[in-house]
Amino acid sequence: MSRLVPLLLALLALLPAGRAEDFQGSTHPIEYDQPPFSYTAATPRDAIAQLQARLDAKETKLHFDDTFGWLPALLDALKIPPSSQALVFSKTSLQRHDITPQNPRALYFNDDVYLGYIPGAALMELSAVDPVLGGVFYSIEQMPARKPKFTRESDCLRCHASPRTMGVPGHVIRSIATDHTGEMDLQSEFTTQDQTTPFAERWGGWYVTGQHGSMGHRGNLIGAKAFANFENEPLRRGNLDSLADFFDETKFPTRGSDLAPLLVLEHQAKMHNYIARLNYETQQMLAAYGHVRYLKNQVNAFLRYLLFTEEAPLTSPVSGDPAYLQAFAALGPRDPAGRSLRDFDLQTRIFRYPCSFLIYSEAFDKLPPPIHDHLLQRLHEILTGKDTSPEFARIPGEQRQAILEILRATKPGLPEYWSASAAQ
Repeated sequence: MSRLVPLLLALLALLPAGRAEDFQGSTHPIEYDQPPFSYTAATPRDAIAQLQARLDAKETKLHFDDTFGWLPALLDALKIPPSSQALVFSKTSLQRHDITPQNPRALYFNDDVYLGYIPGAALMELSAVDPVLGGVFYSIEQMPARKPKFTRESDCLRCHASPRTMGVPGHVIRSIATDHTGEMDLQSEFTTQDQTTPFAERWGGWYVTGQHGSMGHRGNLIGAKAFANFENEPLRRGNLDSLADFFDETKFPTRGSDLAPLLVLEHQAKMHNYIARLNYETQQMLAAYGHVRYLKNQVNAFLRYLLFTEEAPLTSPVSGDPAYLQAFAALGPRDPAGRSLRDFDLQTRIFRYPCSFLIYSEAFDKLPPPIHDHLLQRLHEILTGKDTSPEFARIPGEQRQAILEILRATKPGLPEYWSASAAQ
């Protein structure tokens, strides 16, 4: 049997490539608590762990707010823009009994931290992307404390290390119908909720604000009657600028659940899972065979998602909250021409230059060297036109050139051949 495994993997690598979400074997859970990973026993060094270390060393303090508890202080300490607020009323949380359409859960996020706040709940829920472990999950009690303490949570892994997260500790975005209490209708869930999902299938169980023209979506639909009406009137609860008809908006530090952060959230949550899955599979392959040649399909799927080749198009322009658009774009970096992978399009697609901004993340840079180097080589071949495979052919030449130039100017540590091709 052991002799057949390499042959089987090689044959799988020759199969036709599927969609990006069909990352080869991605529904098969990784045994993340076994060596070489030892997820639970490992010491995280993500942003939450680093904040706890600063608190323990008395290098920083958190102020407890009488209205929102630790929320304002954590948004500030973790550099999370309040305008990233996304509101979900489906009961998809450890504190599901505190969530209703009248009391939704708010998610706030930046490139590597997600923070969940429910008005009146006993805990705040947090997750962070560790560059080695993937998603790591925490809670903090919503009560004043001289020494605030984050508790690492393992119960979260029942959902956050499953086929929905590509079999590794990661993040889940679900589009699912609910009844009038927020209870989920499991028969209505769509299998994907990312940049490849058609607009009309997104955001079941979520509140959505912002203008999206003639495109309908499943946000703001509560109960079977609302979903039935959606089939005939897809815009009935769309193009909203306020959620005051649904709940008291003063429960949260900002208003709305804007389309722009929702679109970013869907992309980056799945991208984080891709990076973690490729990290785990690479470690397995290196331990078993000493090379990564059997990861051809995984690499191609990863690059298709990174480059948005299967992104569902926007058929109407989308407006985003100016506060979020500015906060997100300000993180740069920008090339000498002022271009950035964080520049929004929102006319026909999410971003003007379709390459994930998470290519700058520590998690990407910490991928094991054999796969990291191979990804950069393949990416260079795609952007310079050396790779002529059909799966990347839909990227227009001017976009390839722009992405190539932006990365050359803004991504530290690129191999020498990236500069050499620029000179040529």
